[in-house]
Amino acid sequence: MRTGGVLRIAGFILLTLSAGCGGGGAPGPPPPPPGFSLSVSPSSLLVAQTTTSVPISVTANPINGFTGTVNVTIGSLPNGVNPSTSSAFTLAAGASQMVTFAVGPAVGRANYTVTFSGSSGTLSSSAAVTLTVSGAPLTASTGNFKQQVIYQIVTDRFFDGDPSNDDPPQSKGLFDPTRTNFQMYWGGDFAGIQQKMAYLAGMGITAIWISPPVDNINVAANFGGTSLAPFHGYWARDMKRIEEHFGDASNSWTAFDSMVAAAHQNGIRVIVDFAPNHSNPNDAGEMGALLDTGQPFANYLSDLPSPNNFFHHNPTITNFNDPYMLQYFTLVDLADLNQDNPSIDKYLKDSLLQFQSHGADAFRIDAVKHATWGWDYSLANAAFSAAPAFLFGEWAQGGTSDPLYSDSHKFANHSGIPLLDFPLANAMRDVFANNGDFHEIDTTITTENGDFTSPNDLVTFVDSHDLPRLLSVNNNMNRLHEATALLLACRGIPVIFYGDEQYLHNDTNGGNDPYNRIFMNAFDTQTTAYRLIDQMAQLRQSNPALAYGTSMQRWINADVYILERQFFGDVALIAVNKSETTSYNITQLSTALAPGSYSDYLNGLLGGFGIAVTSGTGNNNPVTAFSLPPHTVAVWQSAPPAAAPQVGSIGPLLGQPGISATIAGQGFGTLTGKVMFGSALASVSSWSDTTVTFSVPAVTGGSSSVKLTTNSGTAANALQFTVLTGRLIPVTFTVTNAPATAAGEAIFLAGNVVELGAGATTRDAAVGPMLAPNPPTWFIDASVPAGANIQFLFAKIAADGTVTMEPGPAHTYVVPSSGVGSVTVNW
Repeated sequence: MRTGGVLRIAGFILLTLSAGCGGGGAPGPPPPPPGFSLSVSPSSLLVAQTTTSVPISVTANPINGFTGTVNVTIGSLPNGVNPSTSSAFTLAAGASQMVTFAVGPAVGRANYTVTFSGSSGTLSSSAAVTLTVSGAPLTASTGNFKQQVIYQIVTDRFFDGDPSNDDPPQSKGLFDPTRTNFQMYWGGDFAGIQQKMAYLAGMGITAIWISPPVDNINVAANFGGTSLAPFHGYWARDMKRIEEHFGDASNSWTAFDSMVAAAHQNGIRVIVDFAPNHSNPNDAGEMGALLDTGQPFANYLSDLPSPNNFFHHNPTITNFNDPYMLQYFTLVDLADLNQDNPSIDKYLKDSLLQFQSHGADAFRIDAVKHATWGWDYSLANAAFSAAPAFLFGEWAQGGTSDPLYSDSHKFANHSGIPLLDFPLANAMRDVFANNGDFHEIDTTITTENGDFTSPNDLVTFVDSHDLPRLLSVNNNMNRLHEATALLLACRGIPVIFYGDEQYLHNDTNGGNDPYNRIFMNAFDTQTTAYRLIDQMAQLRQSNPALAYGTSMQRWINADVYILERQFFGDVALIAVNKSETTSYNITQLSTALAPGSYSDYLNGLLGGFGIAVTSGTGNNNPVTAFSLPPHTVAVWQSAPPAAAPQVGSIGPLLGQPGISATIAGQGFGTLTGKVMFGSALASVSSWSDTTVTFSVPAVTGGSSSVKLTTNSGTAANALQFTVLTGRLIPVTFTVTNAPATAAGEAIFLAGNVVELGAGATTRDAAVGPMLAPNPPTWFIDASVPAGANIQFLFAKIAADGTVTMEPGPAHTYVVPSSGVGSVTVNW
């Protein structure tokens, strides 16, 4: 009874509360109106030129019982991108439409935002997909790299795509998960590079230069109590296996092959950093020892006696201007390989060829001036003999006044190995980091253009893994933008150091190694530097003046540099004002641009604007005077269709009959024409409007004029190619009892084949100067044709060119058909 009474009271209270003051019930909130949201999945696509994307699903998602239809419009499509559906289509509520995008060959490599706008009556919703267009899939290797934009990656410091290889069992303990010890591995790997392919493609990158990928030592090198892991890749233990931190614990090629395939699918070539000078430290870690595919091969501490030694056992280099020390002494403490040993010669070349067989397109030869110079020629020839390839070498030097500068351009011109352009890099760093005078850059360009046979093949850079980043020297983003823009417009093949587009720098110890090798901390595709690189990279693809053109300074003072590049009718004009405060009136500027109005190619990204060009004479058309504001970069350009075939490149520049070479330019047509070496017809293997691949015909060794003629019979401009006598073998030539030499004099080697100067006795044509650690005995390594019966003499050549020839008769020597050789004669 008591309980029932309580319930009746509670019910009365609830009834009273529900009735309210007025005694009636109020309606609840109205139900939300029907609607829809548009969605796309996936929200980003990576698609190569000339291919079709994977499908995306566009869905009209109903909200609150929406049952209507949605009209969808595709917007912001780049020219040359075609959807699989109409640009306008209808979706029922809850329905999806699959859409693919076919990308044409002329669509620029970049990130594009494609929008899907949906409407139904007064209702609307939109969604977007990021479409990253990469280059067309690569189907063949090439000897032409002039159009490339290279992105240098310190593999360990880029992106960790596979945590399972961070601390592999055979080299456990070399990984720092906190990424605070700059001398340890931090997890970057080939899987990480592959996963960031869209990021690279969206920046317009066409080639990646990776750290040496070979298997490095498995134990840390301990110096003064500090343990150093070989995260950089330059301490090889096995040059025929892949480093486990970059691939997998089996040291297999799987991850490398997968990365190369992904790069090639997106029009990106792969450059392997290759270090033939040394193995690893001879006083720590694994003490210089080398393996061959997992088996013991060369032991520095128990080396064979001379002349069968695998290593040089000489002191550390103390004079970096002494060619003998550079090639035969020890660089720091790195076990110096003896390339004259037939087993070492074969091991190194087999390693390089193995990388070629796994898809490597090019090689950066580390410390090229520390390996034996003459042997380097044979290394390049081994690569060229296997397949079209591009090689470039690290020849560190301060500038064009460096004591060995003449040796550097002689080496590049005769070996087929262009160089990293240290003189220009140092000039640009001085101008942009230290506020130097632009004349320093202009003088360097002018000097090198006169000394190098193919200055457009020099590989240019501002930042690198061996130098403090520009922002560590001068933390000024304007200067970094200006340097980057000029680098990408200048002659040569530009290298962007990873992270510069994200303004990456660590200023500890002045930003020197290893603090310049920072872990990539962002992949922002909207930074000014990222967008600048992409726009200039696209210009290198669309305007041949940047890849193949001449260079001309059009206006200059300490703060302003206006540089013009020209290839036939293609012109690009770049103006840079690096001053932070001063505008300059630019008057009496002339250009090869045709009369007309030109907008800034960068669309004002760095403050640029349009100019007006009036009519002049002889490719000197006046530009209407303008003011160039502080920290401004402007680019004006024109690239009309070629009216006739125009050849801008042949690569490599030398090789024996039978090797494959590439001619590049424009206006060749799509029907096969012919390539002539003098009167000899070359066999053409592929032909497009811009690229022709052919085999060098059987012609006499020497300089040959190569001329392309289109299918319709129109001849292009001719380029020179050095035809070698045969495949190259490194041979050590020694002469005893040579005459005494005075200051500026040296002994040189001359012979009857083009590889020995074809009888010429100038300092540039003859091989040398030879080396004389123990005069009157002189020696030198030279690469000569395999199996050939050659004749040679020695000559004393003075600095002024005066020649004192060995009296003769000429010495004869039959070059081995493989391996290495040596010959010793008396003067």
